[in-house]
Amino acid sequence: MKLAFSAWAMRDLPIERQVEINASLGYTGIELVSQAGAAIDPARMDAAARGRVRDAIERGGLTLTAIAGHGNLIEPDAAKRAAHEAHVRASLDLAADLGAPAVVCMGYGSPDRYEIEKGPIAEAFKPLSAHAGRRGVVLALEPHVGQAIDLPEKCVEVVEMVGSPHFKLNFDNSHFDCMGRDLADYVPLLVPLSVHTHLKDQRGIWPEHEFLVPGEGTFDYPRYLRAMTDAGYQGFVTVEISVMIQRRPDYDPAEVAARSYRVLTEAAAQAGVRFG
Repeated sequence: MKLAFSAWAMRDLPIERQVEINASLGYTGIELVSQAGAAIDPARMDAAARGRVRDAIERGGLTLTAIAGHGNLIEPDAAKRAAHEAHVRASLDLAADLGAPAVVCMGYGSPDRYEIEKGPIAEAFKPLSAHAGRRGVVLALEPHVGQAIDLPEKCVEVVEMVGSPHFKLNFDNSHFDCMGRDLADYVPLLVPLSVHTHLKDQRGIWPEHEFLVPGEGTFDYPRYLRAMTDAGYQGFVTVEISVMIQRRPDYDPAEVAARSYRVLTEAAAQAGVRFG
């Protein structure tokens, strides 16, 4: 298993600074964020700009674990929906150009409408998964508390509905934790479907939940790392810092990255898990 940090925490910083922070702290992987107006915006990146990103990551000695390229594929407004789809498709192309194995995208919708929305969500993901396959990458579904796909069983169902080897799961257990689910209920179920992970801290049950920096809550990281290892997961564990944290007046992405690194490496030692 390996340890990465998501640039979601610092997506407005220049790519060189994102890489510098991660590499200097000891992380071996980085997840980039594809977002209009951010440092990584596929609509504004020509071949030379993509080459500079690849070079920056290579110079930093990091592995590009994934690109977060969210787009609401069931947006009711047709024009907006088309723009979201185009962004996800462009993010898949960017991932292929940069050598990222996966693009992470949420399903959107709402929990109370899951039975109605799961079909349209799956149908929207099918052509994009086919495009991912043509580009040699994977589209990774991210479950999210407060959205239609918020539980482990829903993840399994939608992945099966899409039915593509190029459509997998971004395993972010924090959302299941905020739904009151225990690790033992879902780690063995979801690890075989997972190509990427997110990890943070959290407390409370949705909708009265709060996402935290690793170590600020009571989440049992040694147990998580041991469970993931026992289930056969061998990829990157990627720390993600929620927008809830980024709204703090004293927020410093380098500081939270450093704190998260200490918490996770100490947890790995306690669990008898080695980050390669």
